[in-house]
Amino acid sequence: MDAKDFIAKTVTDNPVVLFMKGTAQFPQCGFSGRAIQILRSCGITNLVTVNVLEDDEVRQAVKDFSNWPTVPQLYVNGEFVGGSDIMTEMFQSGELQKMLPAEQQQAAQ
Repeated sequence: MDAKDFIAKTVTDNPVVLFMKGTAQFPQCGFSGRAIQILRSCGITNLVTVNVLEDDEVRQAVKDFSNWPTVPQLYVNGEFVGGSDIMTEMFQSGELQKMLPAEQQQAAQ
């Protein structure tokens, strides 16, 4: 399976996917860390993350796949949402919370 096929399968098979630098437990850049904080604030507990630093092919392919030049990148129900700036704006307006699958969210602590 090539990198684009891996990305397509990952975003199709999982309701919430974040391509990021590092992991949810140890983000490797501030933008990825912010994206994780936003998703946690939304109560997302069943999140699939892909560390693009582990595979240069995936790192480039995700940018080509979405036609978006930066990482992190959030996908919800197979659709590209955006990076951390867009996530921040959508979170502040309440739009992101409405977009996320209800079954993926738990009440924010």
